Amino acid sequence: MTPRRRQRGTRIAGVVLAGWLFADLLLVLALVSMADRPDPLAARPEPSGSADAPPERKPAGPPSVAREPEEFKVKGAGKGSLMRQIGRETRRWEGRRAALVLTFGGGPGGTEYAHLVNSQLSKGRPGMFSGKTATDDFHDLSAAPATAVVRVYFFTAPGG
Repeated sequence: MTPRRRQRGTRIAGVVLAGWLFADLLLVLALVSMADRPDPLAARPEPSGSADAPPERKPAGPPSVAREPEEFKVKGAGKGSLMRQIGRETRRWEGRRAALVLTFGGGPGGTEYAHLVNSQLSKGRPGMFSGKTATDDFHDLSAAPATAVVRVYFFTAPGG
């Protein structure tokens, strides 16, 4: 190997070594900067009940959606009857807001029936179902015609 090639190889090795040292230095600095931060998951002490304590704040951010749906059934073709059934069946969830509704209509025309049911949701329980509630229509060939299973996914509190 000529002295010139040896010198170029030494320069390349020096640059590679400098790059590795720089990366290691950045890693050490990142670890040191994280070490002085408090644990975000650690339990925080409860504030004392003093008069000058700030008021309790509710979590900020958008609400999330429950993973498990609530479910109810309706039957019949009359809009008034469907509206009353929706109101009666959703009474136990009064005060909650629906994020997503999946409706499974029975029989070959189940998709159209599911659409009919979904069109009556906001009339049967206006506080729960709004124009912003996402709905989807499905059919269930194993179910009887003019019946539907309605699965409702509700919003939860912000952050969980």
